[in-house]
Amino acid sequence: MPTEIQKRIIEDEIKESYLDYAMSVIVGRALPDAKDGLKPVHRRILYAMYKAGLFHDKKHTKCARIVGDVLGKYHPHGDSSVYEALVRMSQDFSLRYPLIDGQGNFGSIDGDSAAAYRYTEAKLKKIAEELLEDIDKETVDFTDNFDGTTQEPIILPAKIPNLLINGSSGIAVGMATNIPPHNITEIMNALVAMIDNPEININELIEIVKGPDFPTGASICGTSGIRSAYITGRGRIVVKSRTKIEVEKDQQKIIVTEIPYMVNKSSLIQTMANLVETKVVEGITDLRDESDKRGIRIVIEVKKGASPEVILNQLYKHTQLKETFGVIMLALVDNKPVVLNLKQMLEQYIFHRKYVVIKRTEFELKKAQERAHILLGLKIALSEIDNVVKTIKSSKDVNVARSLLIENFTLTEIQANAILDMKLQKLTSLETEKLMQEHDELMKMIEQYKEILASESKIFGIIKSEVIAIRDKYQDERRTDIIEEFKETDEEELIEDEEVVITITHSGYVKKIPLDTYKQQRRGGAGVIATETNEEDVVEQLFTCSTKDYILLFTNKGKAHWLKAYHIPTGTRYAKGKALINLIKLDQGERVTSTIPIKSFDKGYIVMITKKGLIKKCFIDLFANPRSGGIIAIKLRDNDELVNVIFTDGYKKLILATANGMAIRFDEIDAKPIGRTAMGVRAISLKGDDDVVSASISEDNTTVLTICENGFGKRSPIEDYRLIKRGGSGVINIKTTDRNGKVVGMVTVTDEDEVMFITSKGVIIRTPVKGISTIGRNTAGVKLMNSKSNDKVVSVTKIAKED
Repeated sequence: MPTEIQKRIIEDEIKESYLDYAMSVIVGRALPDAKDGLKPVHRRILYAMYKAGLFHDKKHTKCARIVGDVLGKYHPHGDSSVYEALVRMSQDFSLRYPLIDGQGNFGSIDGDSAAAYRYTEAKLKKIAEELLEDIDKETVDFTDNFDGTTQEPIILPAKIPNLLINGSSGIAVGMATNIPPHNITEIMNALVAMIDNPEININELIEIVKGPDFPTGASICGTSGIRSAYITGRGRIVVKSRTKIEVEKDQQKIIVTEIPYMVNKSSLIQTMANLVETKVVEGITDLRDESDKRGIRIVIEVKKGASPEVILNQLYKHTQLKETFGVIMLALVDNKPVVLNLKQMLEQYIFHRKYVVIKRTEFELKKAQERAHILLGLKIALSEIDNVVKTIKSSKDVNVARSLLIENFTLTEIQANAILDMKLQKLTSLETEKLMQEHDELMKMIEQYKEILASESKIFGIIKSEVIAIRDKYQDERRTDIIEEFKETDEEELIEDEEVVITITHSGYVKKIPLDTYKQQRRGGAGVIATETNEEDVVEQLFTCSTKDYILLFTNKGKAHWLKAYHIPTGTRYAKGKALINLIKLDQGERVTSTIPIKSFDKGYIVMITKKGLIKKCFIDLFANPRSGGIIAIKLRDNDELVNVIFTDGYKKLILATANGMAIRFDEIDAKPIGRTAMGVRAISLKGDDDVVSASISEDNTTVLTICENGFGKRSPIEDYRLIKRGGSGVINIKTTDRNGKVVGMVTVTDEDEVMFITSKGVIIRTPVKGISTIGRNTAGVKLMNSKSNDKVVSVTKIAKED
């Protein structure tokens, strides 16, 4: 016959076909049933193992055989889908209560695959048998398998609430489910509470079911996500690894002992390593996995001086040490996908168990009635045994004997057959008495079954007693604890507020030492802090501050950078510290010229002096908003640089020195505060190619020490430099003759200070100030440092005093 072609609108055909496909995926593959919590593939695996007799007290059987049985009889899909489902049901890190007892390599939490099914063996766990118990008592409906050769259960009797205790996840067409596992003790207690009080509300149930209980433990942060999931069926639960900080021989370690559910441990460690390599997370010196059969142990060794709390906070932010579990409690109810809240899930399970108990009771009643019916016939026969024997002996064949028994003794065909099948040993008085007792007991049981079926309260009583029995058999402690809500913690909140000593060396190395420790390390007497690698690299700045104070760093290019004191590495008294350029982002050719500690941005001024003689004064609060790349502190001309920055109270007297031997001393109140991005105003009028080389606060009872490039210099009283108005040409500080060369540095000092002269060849001379004579301002100076003809002095530094 020719094929008949039907015309259809393509939109209708696609819609109908797609809906058919979608429902096939939703019902037949991706979503669990609310009654037994299983998807078809899991149900078929368990049923096939049940039919094969692979019980918990029997020996293991090759997984290849199990997979073959499932494929051949029930599941017409690929072998990988069956074996992967079987493997997952055996993994104690995937299921809270594994259903299959595997023997061999069944994968790991590191993401390792299981061995091929020809190498592994399996059998049912005892708890899985609870799912299948009473399946042979007509408790659930069966349907034909894919080829009609056998039957398979549509649902399992499920004596345990598997959907809640083991959870489920799956992606269907246009929808997904993600139900977390729970503690069996809490779920069973909630079921008992619901049976006792069907009107119980969700809030009361939440008091019993504290939250999900993951097989990998870890900690749930807060209860808001749990409440949302239980009340609406959807919620976001934040799960955080369980960690601790250990100290061993001054070495701090972060130990991770539990990780969030479904996180791959190996990938987690690799992510941490990548963060360390790319310097997203700093302060980690070693990272290793010491996990074994006793449990997870990831060791993160922390660099000396770094804060493990800060590092841990960064790891929570950038890795799966903290993960969000998105709860979608979607399951099939009468083959329809429905989002259920906690109470509805428990109700679905109770309704299912009610149906199972009724069907089981009806089955047992029917079997008891059938047996009682047979025993009644045997009882009649025994009461007239001689006539029965006579009738049977006189019969021509079995059919005649059966007919005569039915007719003469008012028996049914079933009873007559039972009499004909009865062994002669049943005629003994003892066996006869047993038959009578069995009949009487059966009659009592029949009455009990009828009472159960007639009373809903008795049915729920049976369900409750079974729930309690399961709880007592499998109860265990929670693995996942519930802690306070997780907040994206500002790392500063994790830092202990303590006083520290910050030291900055001439060559730009910085470190901090706790003030208490620093006091203990001192060995008496004033002096300077040495360094471990270079005894000549002396401390240029030394100050105390809080770990939460800001350190403002100004560069020659007029930018300001921020550095929290706690970011500066902690060191010992003789440690070198860390280069400043490794702590902040600097452009090519940019260097730090001034460092200022700031306790608060409430009061004070920042005074900046440039090489071309400009001064700029700003309120300190203009620098209160840090940026990672720094901000513009002063707008500079192309050939200008920032020479020095001073923090003042607004009432200081300043002194500036130039390369050509001029100096100006003026009151800073002459410079009015201006905006942050302004260029500033004139501090000194420079002549020719002159530049400003130094700027200092000029306090009373100090002297001005000036050094020229050829090693000549002088020390003059501060009073020799009269106060004039800002912007003037200043006065002669030192004569810059051919002998002296240009001025390279100026500092204000007292007799108690020490200074250090540094040459371009790296020669350093350190000398006490009191050894330098005080002479007049307008003089040529004296030899302060002997340098070779091809070497020049480049700077003078006042050494910080340890006070």
